[in-house]
Amino acid sequence: MLRPRTLTLTAAVSLLSACAARQAPPPTVAAPPQPRSVRLLSNTPERETARLEKRREDVEVDTREGERTPRIVATAETQPLRLDGAQARLCGDEACTQGFAVDNFLLLEVLDAKGKVSRRAAVGFTDSVFIGNEQVDNLGRRAFTFEPNEVDITSLLPESEPFRLRATALDFWGVGRVTELFLRLEPGAGRGEDDLRGQ
Repeated sequence: MLRPRTLTLTAAVSLLSACAARQAPPPTVAAPPQPRSVRLLSNTPERETARLEKRREDVEVDTREGERTPRIVATAETQPLRLDGAQARLCGDEACTQGFAVDNFLLLEVLDAKGKVSRRAAVGFTDSVFIGNEQVDNLGRRAFTFEPNEVDITSLLPESEPFRLRATALDFWGVGRVTELFLRLEPGAGRGEDDLRGQ
């Protein structure tokens, strides 16, 4: 037969166990957002300019060599994205350890939620690029190849509004090609002070 003291201890232990079971679990700390990569273009092997059938009729390149209306090497458009404070750079692979190459240049176009182009920029080896009377800004140096993370396009993208990014590799002389191209979004990096747009 249990004694009164034993009964009291048993009841107290049971009560404490029930209270502990009813307590809410401690709040969990959310994991910080991870960098992510979005494929813009797939590898497109080198082809002679004359064999590229489609042209970008609305684009004009101010060049003395080659064709003023460039031909399309490859083109693609992302699903809707948001920058949300991330830094946006171009890379040649998903992990952003490789650079990329393009001949002659990339035309990057930012589309708003209604599908209207809001901003444009050119990246690569090209003279001045025009669409209508508007000269397209150049991002980065004038070159065929770029290091991973070298070309920062954060300033091209809206800070908080949804957008889609269209990338078109264009060629106007010799041969056209583009390697794999990814958009790398690094959370929390924000907008830098340097604007890499060409002068």
